[in-house]
Amino acid sequence: MVTTKLGRRHFFRKLGIFLMILGPGIITGSVDNDAGGITTYSVAGAMYGYGLIWTLIPSFILLVVIQEMNARMGIVTGKGLADLIRENAGIRITFFIFVGLFFSGIGNTTTEFAGVAGSMEVFGVTKYISVPVVAVIVWFLVVKGTYKIAERIFLIFSVSLLTYVVSAIMGKPDWKEIGSAVIRPGIPVNTKSMTMVIALVGTTVAPWMQFYMQSTVIEKGLKMKHFNYTMADIIVGCIVTVIVAFFIMVACGSTLFPEGIVINEAKDAALALRPLAGNLASQVFAFGLFIASIFSATILPLATAYFVCEAFGFEAGIDKKWDEAKEFYILYTGIIIISALIILIPNAPLIPISIWSQVINGILLPVVLVSMMILINRKKIMGNYTNKALSNIIGWGAVIILVLMSLTLIILPFFDK
Repeated sequence: MVTTKLGRRHFFRKLGIFLMILGPGIITGSVDNDAGGITTYSVAGAMYGYGLIWTLIPSFILLVVIQEMNARMGIVTGKGLADLIRENAGIRITFFIFVGLFFSGIGNTTTEFAGVAGSMEVFGVTKYISVPVVAVIVWFLVVKGTYKIAERIFLIFSVSLLTYVVSAIMGKPDWKEIGSAVIRPGIPVNTKSMTMVIALVGTTVAPWMQFYMQSTVIEKGLKMKHFNYTMADIIVGCIVTVIVAFFIMVACGSTLFPEGIVINEAKDAALALRPLAGNLASQVFAFGLFIASIFSATILPLATAYFVCEAFGFEAGIDKKWDEAKEFYILYTGIIIISALIILIPNAPLIPISIWSQVINGILLPVVLVSMMILINRKKIMGNYTNKALSNIIGWGAVIILVLMSLTLIILPFFDK
């Protein structure tokens, strides 16, 4: 009896610690399923059916390994990735890396406001109302809130993304066909398919998340003695990410692909589902897009503000007041205003922005990964917590594959008929 009570206390103590640590991994993973990601998964499902679902398996493995390295580096050094790159690579190299990432951040945030606009149009709300209202809400949440309050709201948003499971089931998918497609994909190799594969990898493992994950681990004050709990948080976040991505591709692959319906954005998928899977499936899909867009419209400019400020030595953090981190808040505010204004321009090229921002992520990712792999293997920085052999094999393997994929994307147009 005493042993049982002690066992229960031990379990609840561990559960309590896990719930306290819970956040960075799940939030970072969930933001991957943003408006740009949902658009990319929807277009992939509509164009290739279940043919590209297999990309989620290597993406999941890569996601877990990379986030583990980010968390470990943040906890051991107490510094953000951008800060470490600046200290070890110098200002000149840092400048060129972060100029590219900065514009990628604006493109990604613009995509989130496109998601807000598109999802609300399904419910009959014009973008001239939805975008400014959401822009003010996300600005207020970060600038006037605290990290604890923001994190709790972000976790609620993460759970809301599971609405895509409902939307996919309403499409009545063929599970045997899905299993067969994962084992034997059979897709044509050309510029379009390679662009889509790079976009899928770019949205599942995005450059910004390396910086955000490391910064939030530091802001939360996590220590190595609780690293196992941090890993559990990361794994749960990665599982949620892949599950949501999987069901979005299933929803579109089981309904739009057989009908030969071509879509350009996630809003098109929501509208196309209406006659095929019913009005409720359409609304559930649109609601998921809206929640994901608000969530990511908050996080992506925040991540960009974090890594730019860290790279150039400015103070950064939600728990700091405006006067303590003026550059951080001005940058965050500026990115939101610019991105929202782009969406409000009549006939703005939203579809190219959505797809190509993900492709740019895929091309920039090797640069970020190379920097990270060099830093995490330096004993001077990590002490006894440098990478093990398996992490290095996966990390360097990912860099090589992504570089080859990017080169293929450049070369293939010369061979396409």
